[in-house]
Amino acid sequence: MTDGSKKLIIFDLDGTLVDSCRDLALAVNLMREHFGLAPLSVEMVTGYVGNGVRSLVSRALEGTSVTVDEAMPIQARTYRAHLTCHTTLYPGVHDGLMELRKRGHCLAVATNKPCEATEVILRHFELWNLFACVLAGGSYPVLKPEPGMLLEIMARAGVAASETWMVGDNDTDLESARRAGVRSIFLTYGYGRIGAETPTLRCDSFAEAVAVF
Repeated sequence: MTDGSKKLIIFDLDGTLVDSCRDLALAVNLMREHFGLAPLSVEMVTGYVGNGVRSLVSRALEGTSVTVDEAMPIQARTYRAHLTCHTTLYPGVHDGLMELRKRGHCLAVATNKPCEATEVILRHFELWNLFACVLAGGSYPVLKPEPGMLLEIMARAGVAASETWMVGDNDTDLESARRAGVRSIFLTYGYGRIGAETPTLRCDSFAEAVAVF
């Protein structure tokens, strides 16, 4: 447990707050279909998530003659049309965020997901207004694992690193937390990987993470 003081808690999105892997896979496979390519499994596409959409598209096109630059507009269009078809909140997320706000903590999102898609999803699940700050791909110059998003959120909130936590499911989240000098929680239920990072805590559910604060 923390010391009871008010915290800045920064959350990742995909694999942390929302399970979006089926919509991501759907969009990738519609993009691949556009270029006459066979579909990939949901599990394979899920393994490509975490380093931003350009990395996702690049990895989804490995071994083909299609370039990332020509595929990106198609991917953007297919995903924009399927943002919330199958995407769901993980259990306990809505009530957990409400409880954290009730306890007086400051909440934020730092995600490599494109900013427009991030806003659509957060508004769809009525979470947008719970966050003091949302930084995403395209709304900040660098992506995680660079620490810039976290440092910017801390600066805007006026909260020191000692009072800040990063909560996510990927080594990119953990690395960005380490480089920003903040504590981290690794959510084991997501579809990311821990890599070589050592989080402050590991939690098996969102409710378990909420209980930390």
